[in-house]
Order: sequence, then C-alpha cells, then structure tokens
Amino acid sequence: MKGTNNLIGAINFITFLASIPILGGGIWLSSRANSTECLHFLQWPIIIIGITIMVISLMGFVGACYRQTWLLQLYLVVMFIVLSALIGFIVFAFAVTDQGHGQVIINRAFLEYQLSDYSGWLKNRVSDPKYWSKISSCLRDSHVCSGMHRNVRDTATGAIFPEPAYMFYQRHLSPIESGCCKPPTSCEYNYVNETVWNPGTGMVVNDMDCTRWSNDQQQLCYQCDSCKAGLLATLRHSWRKVSIINIVILIILVFVYVVACAAFRNNKRRDNDEAYGEARMTKARPSRFQF
Repeated sequence: MKGTNNLIGAINFITFLASIPILGGGIWLSSRANSTECLHFLQWPIIIIGITIMVISLMGFVGACYRQTWLLQLYLVVMFIVLSALIGFIVFAFAVTDQGHGQVIINRAFLEYQLSDYSGWLKNRVSDPKYWSKISSCLRDSHVCSGMHRNVRDTATGAIFPEPAYMFYQRHLSPIESGCCKPPTSCEYNYVNETVWNPGTGMVVNDMDCTRWSNDQQQLCYQCDSCKAGLLATLRHSWRKVSIINIVILIILVFVYVVACAAFRNNKRRDNDEAYGEARMTKARPSRFQF
C-alpha cells in the first residue's frame, strides 16, 4: 500500500519542482512584456501552464503522502480531464496539419510556400489580422531574417562582399526564411543581398505579395501571404513532432493515473478499516452458540 502512495508522491514532487522554472519564466516574460508584443503574446500561456502543473502536483503529493483521500480523488478527476484534453489535442493536431507542402522552384534549392495550399482552422487562425499582427511582431523581434546574411571572401584579393545570387539560390532556407525574408520568385525581383531586392521588368502584378514586399528591414515580406504560408509549414512540421512527443507523455500519464487509482483505492480501504480484513471474516463466521 505504501509503495503506490510513495511513488505518486515522488512523481508529483518532481513535477512540482519542474513547474517552478516554468512559472518563473512566465513571470519574467511578463516583466519584459512592455518592450515587445511577442513577449506579451507568450507570457500568459506559460504562466497558466506553470500554475496548472504546480496545483495538480500539489494535489497529488499531499493526497498521496498525507493520506488525504478526498484530495487524491480530486487529483484523479483533474488528471482524467488532462488526459482527455491531451488525447483531443493529439487528434486535433493531426487533423489541422494534414494539408500543405512546399513547392519546388526550378534552379532553386529552397522551397516556396503559398497560402492557397492550406485550408481549415489553422489557416483561418493565422490569417486573422488580429493574430497575425502579434505573430509578425514575434517574427520581427526574433530577427529571423537578419540571420540570413552571409559574406564571402575573394580568394584573389581577400576582399569580403555579400553572397552572390547564384550561391543564395542554392541555399536550403527554412519555410519562414523563404516566405518572410524575400519576395516570391514569381515576382522576378533582382537580387542585391539576402533581404534587399529591387523590382525587375517582369514583375507579376496579379500577385499581391509582389507589392507587399519592402526593402525596409522592419517590413520585408512580413505581411505577405507567403510569410503566413511559411509559418503554417513550420507549424505543420512542429505540431507533428509535438504530437509524437505528446503520445509518449500520454503513455506516461496513463501509467501515473493507474498508479494514482491504486493509491486512492488503498487510502479508501484504510479509511474504511479494511486493511487487515479481520472484521469482515469474523462477521462471516457463524457462532456455535445460539441464544
């Protein structure tokens, strides 16, 4: 009986300790949220997750170690809700990321992404101007495009100059770099460097992304549909990996839930004085003397 209680107590004590840096990270972000919209956008989910893990861990630890049956029962109810939510998220993540892929471009090593290749809830969420303003702020604050710059050295003169176009076209860009940091190839802009492009003579005017592009390093193509598509491609890849990790977490939580059920049953037996079983057997044994 003590084994299951001790195991649940130890597991929840570890998760309680893990919740402290998570909650601390959320509080740290809230203290810096006035500087960037990105941090303001991220702070509350982290704080909520940290508080949730901390409260659940405390319920499981106190309920198991101090034989508080009612608290352990509440812990089981909350764990059941968490398990159900996790299963729902896994199914949801696979459902909303079943479409969309990059397009191969001739003479380009990188892929390009179009918003029309995606559909469903995730596309509508990302395309919503209210949410995209926060997402684009995060992209600017992360300086994802400034990290693309590369210089090469002339072996003859030793001079350093920006990477030429033919070398850039052979780079394998991430979906966000391809969609947000350069104009679409169909616009036929002339390459200057990784984030500076001049309009060409054959610009495709029916593609709104061609007119949205700006050499302003704070604008670039952050308002382009290709940038939204690049983010969707990144989310698709990330959510699929997260879902696999969640499946592993789900298996662990199911094990913890089963052990917690055993601890709850043991506590209930102890509360009902059923640990030894002598009273019940005595009542079942008939007496030799009848009065």
